[in-house]
Amino acid sequence: MYVHKVQYYETDKMGISHHSNYIRWMEEARVDFLAEIGWSYDKLEELGIHSPVISVNCQYKHPTTFPDRIYIEVAIVSFRGAKLNIAYHMRNQDGEVVCSGHSEHGFLNDRGRPVNLKREHPDFYQVLLALQK
Repeated sequence: MYVHKVQYYETDKMGISHHSNYIRWMEEARVDFLAEIGWSYDKLEELGIHSPVISVNCQYKHPTTFPDRIYIEVAIVSFRGAKLNIAYHMRNQDGEVVCSGHSEHGFLNDRGRPVNLKREHPDFYQVLLALQK
């Protein structure tokens, strides 16, 4: 589980976290998740694998403020080889759900062409396949 501490600069004039920050927190949690399963972004890029965001969405449930701690659970919802769908569940230090979100990702090589993970990177493919819920 990834933990993000809300920074003062992430809040708006009303004193709550600006909505755009939740997308950033999802990325922080995703990068951490991939590193924890042995496939850091550095490793992926060294292998020539890039994973652009195809879509992203958030449902805001409860405001967050400085200096809340946000606990972010990351789960692979589905993996079909060409697309990866990830869910994010965010709770504050009191256990309140503050945001739920999803992001969908593709896989491209250094030339911007789709990567066949099953054929070209079977170890990574198998890890993602095994982790889907």
